[in-house]
Amino acid sequence: MHNCKPTNTQQAMTIAKYRPQAVFTSPINNLVNEFFGRDISHFTGHDDVRRSVPSVNILERGNDFQLRLLAPGFSKEDLKLNVENDTLTISAEKKVEELKEHERWTRREFGHSAFSRSFRLPEHVNAEGITAEFQNGVLHVSIPKTEVAKPKSRTIDII
Repeated sequence: MHNCKPTNTQQAMTIAKYRPQAVFTSPINNLVNEFFGRDISHFTGHDDVRRSVPSVNILERGNDFQLRLLAPGFSKEDLKLNVENDTLTISAEKKVEELKEHERWTRREFGHSAFSRSFRLPEHVNAEGITAEFQNGVLHVSIPKTEVAKPKSRTIDII
């Protein structure tokens, strides 16, 4: 097992605690679900599925951190990035599609989507130099390190 604690030359990027709001399920809905074997929302034309937080990968390299956030179904216009008090927040919201007259959903498993993820930035990063690119449902965020945080290496001659 390797040591996960940062050394003096490494700065760990930590994730701030996220407390998702629980999906409300009424006792009547549970009773109908048990009795009929399906959710009451099936009869009202929509299905409430659990909302999840997008997955993220964070890679540390010599000059920067690379954060990759999986956000399928969102466009780059839906995504917002903000840095405040050494915290990077990535959020998105996708509005509900409006129905036309004489239309109703017969099944609805997606609609309004939103999320927010916050990441505590380590010391010695250049917050002004953060860049982001969105490709194929993945948000790529590059967080450059300052000179102090970059690991220095040198070759030592053996005498």
